[in-house]
Amino acid sequence: MRVLKISSIAGFFLVLLSLCCTPHAAVAEDCWIGTWATAQQLTERRNLPPSPGLSNNTLRQVVRVTLGGSKLRVQFSNAYGSGPVTINAAHLSVSTGAGSINPATDRALKFQGASSINIPAGEAVYSDALDFDVKPLSNLAVSIYFGETSADVTGHPGSRTTSYIQTGNTVTATDMTSAVKTDHWYILSGIDLWLDDSYATVVTLGDSITDGRGSTTNDNNRWPDNLARRLQADPNTSKIGVLNQGIGGNAVVSGGLGPIALKRFEHDVLDQNGVRWVIILEGVNDIGGSRSQKVADDLIAAYEQFIEKAHAKNIKVYGVPILPFGGSFYDSEAHEASRQTVNKWIRTSGKFDAVIDLDAAVRDPANPDRLLPEYDTGDHLHLNVAGYQKMAEAIDLNLFD
Repeated sequence: MRVLKISSIAGFFLVLLSLCCTPHAAVAEDCWIGTWATAQQLTERRNLPPSPGLSNNTLRQVVRVTLGGSKLRVQFSNAYGSGPVTINAAHLSVSTGAGSINPATDRALKFQGASSINIPAGEAVYSDALDFDVKPLSNLAVSIYFGETSADVTGHPGSRTTSYIQTGNTVTATDMTSAVKTDHWYILSGIDLWLDDSYATVVTLGDSITDGRGSTTNDNNRWPDNLARRLQADPNTSKIGVLNQGIGGNAVVSGGLGPIALKRFEHDVLDQNGVRWVIILEGVNDIGGSRSQKVADDLIAAYEQFIEKAHAKNIKVYGVPILPFGGSFYDSEAHEASRQTVNKWIRTSGKFDAVIDLDAAVRDPANPDRLLPEYDTGDHLHLNVAGYQKMAEAIDLNLFD
């Protein structure tokens, strides 16, 4: 994916603003820091926007930011589109619940000073910088009035958040009373804040466990959400945001849903603004979908690549042993042997900057190849709300101090 190049003078200054400052600079510098992001993929047919669709209609999406600030920009992605996407108008406002907004906060987004923009296939764009009061852990609504859109839609199916599609141009509507609801995000890919370099963010890279399967729709209680709340509540870590880059069904090396982690690591981790840490919890779908013991070696080689690439950008990498899946559809002696091989390497290799042992936090002490029943959704693979809370509580915040 490419970010659309800008040739105007206004665009030149936008590019300057897009440069992220060097972490731990001797003198504080202002730069873009990610406060919210979601991993992009080609939306599967079953998850495409319902009727009336996106073209010539309005899509309102609600997101929970992690950091607060007073200036922001929004990113829109057509990375997996087969044709261009036209945004006729886009507005930002404070969400007041469901599809409603506080109209006093409604502001139009601009693109090089214009209200509309055409996003070519395979590219992404940032809005112009906008003065806007953002509270930490608050819900923002992004309303997009589309022109023509691509048949292949870029998005994030596992939003665990309700979006609203209404016919025509209703970007400024206080309520979306006649909207069609869908629990997916489309086109919207990130929000950055203009902050000084005492702020930073951590990326959580993973699959459906990080994406939040088993959490409650619209309650923002995935484990990265709970980590963000803990960081905000501690004065020593309140300047640290969280970017959730989980994709349900995702794999690291081969198979799965969405682009494999090896292909998306650069964009979803290294290219995010203000990143100083990445937590990697991914590999269960590789193991569960494999018939070869070689899968453990392949995962270890991939982790080593992640570590090397992140360290080259001064990003610390924290490894998480793969969680138990005994009793699930992935359960077999061979798969458990692969999990144990991978987890031993994560714990003992010394390659990671630290190990966050969430496996130990949520497994059943009496049956360590299984989740503790009180944390199990019932499929013996995904955690419930209590399990995601436990995962966040088990993370040492001193790792980010």
